[in-house]
Amino acid sequence: MRAIFSHCKHLPEQTFAPGDFLISEGGSGEKMYVLIEGDVEVLRGKVRVAAIDEPGAIFGEMSALLEMPYSASVRARSPVRAHVIDDAVSFLRSQPEITFHAAQLLARRLRDATTYLADLKQQFHDQSGHLGMVDEILDALTNEQKENISPKNVTPAGGAGDDPRL
Repeated sequence: MRAIFSHCKHLPEQTFAPGDFLISEGGSGEKMYVLIEGDVEVLRGKVRVAAIDEPGAIFGEMSALLEMPYSASVRARSPVRAHVIDDAVSFLRSQPEITFHAAQLLARRLRDATTYLADLKQQFHDQSGHLGMVDEILDALTNEQKENISPKNVTPAGGAGDDPRL
C-alpha cells in the first residue's frame, strides 16, 4: 500500500485530531483521502463497520467512482495525517495507478463482504421466523446489485458511449 505515496507527493496534506471527521455520511463525495498515518474508524450511522490504520488506505473512493454522496463517515481515532484530493473524480480519471490501487482495495472489501454474506446464508438457511429472512434479504441485495450493474449502466471499453457524464 505504501507504493501509492510516490503518486501522492504533490498532494496537500491535512491533519485531524481524534474525533474529527474526514468524511461525513451523506456529504457531497467530492473529496478523497489517502491515509499517511493514524487510525480511523468507518461508521455507517452510529455503527462502526471498520477500523483502519494502514498507511496508503483510501477513503471516499466509492463515492467518487459512483459519483454519489458518501455512504459512510470516517472519523479519526488518533491524530491523523492524510493526503487530500479535492476533485476525486478528475483525479481518478487522470491517475490510472491510483485508480488501480483503489480498485484493488474495493475488490478486497468486496471479497470480504461476500465471504461474510455467504457465511450468514449458511448459518441461517434453515431458520424460521425473522432469522430465516436473512437468506431472502441477501438474495434481494444480490438482485439489486445485478440491476445496478446492467449493461445500460456500463460504458463500453474504449469510449464514453452516450453517457454525457463521461
